[in-house]
Amino acid sequence: MNPPALNVSGLSFAYGPKKALDNVGFSVKAGECTILLGPNGAGKSTLFALITRLYDARDGRIELCGFDIKRQSLKALSRLGVVFQQTTLDPDLTVTQNLRYHAALHGIGRKTADARIQTELQRLNMYERRGEKVRLLNGGHKRRVEIARALLHQPQLLLLDEPTVGLDVPSRQAIVDHVHELVRREGLAVLWATHLIDEIADDDSLVVLHQGQIKAAGKLQTVLQTLGAAHVGDAFNRLTQGAKP
Repeated sequence: MNPPALNVSGLSFAYGPKKALDNVGFSVKAGECTILLGPNGAGKSTLFALITRLYDARDGRIELCGFDIKRQSLKALSRLGVVFQQTTLDPDLTVTQNLRYHAALHGIGRKTADARIQTELQRLNMYERRGEKVRLLNGGHKRRVEIARALLHQPQLLLLDEPTVGLDVPSRQAIVDHVHELVRREGLAVLWATHLIDEIADDDSLVVLHQGQIKAAGKLQTVLQTLGAAHVGDAFNRLTQGAKP
């Protein structure tokens, strides 16, 4: 039986005397989209920083596809694709140049890289814009390029940190649909941090983080039934005492 794409156990982290995460634990399986919900200050950004090894945790354990991120960093992080909240594309390079640079960092040869670039951009309806400089793209198109970039090295887990913030409704919906299709069709595991409840699908899993602690984790419908909640917003309010996501 394959290990989870992501397994977090006993994870705690503090900024000086302030505890940002307190004994956090959950897992994300292949073919599963897990939504991470939490109000501002809940610890979502800290959690993502620990998973990507921007920070190191003294307490707890994080495994990617069975590899410990501290003891087996290269093997673990090679399984990970990330789309950060703030864009990290080079605005003065074209779409293709940005993607080729990322592929080279992962040791992917030019021929293979170009084939994967074409595949990912076509799936996102961006291939015709491959020669444009990134600075000429709107926010939604930049996000599509970042998602394509995160998938070039064929990761098993995709982290999305508020990827649709500031986008119009059609752009948001296109990204939501594309990511869920990848989960269904290719068995990709996704951990998606968002505060937009309408981005959650009925068959998604849910992790609610509040004040550094996991308040609920499991399939969305199971969480709703356990709480006796009519919808996600109702469940979130109960678990966070009415805090805004």
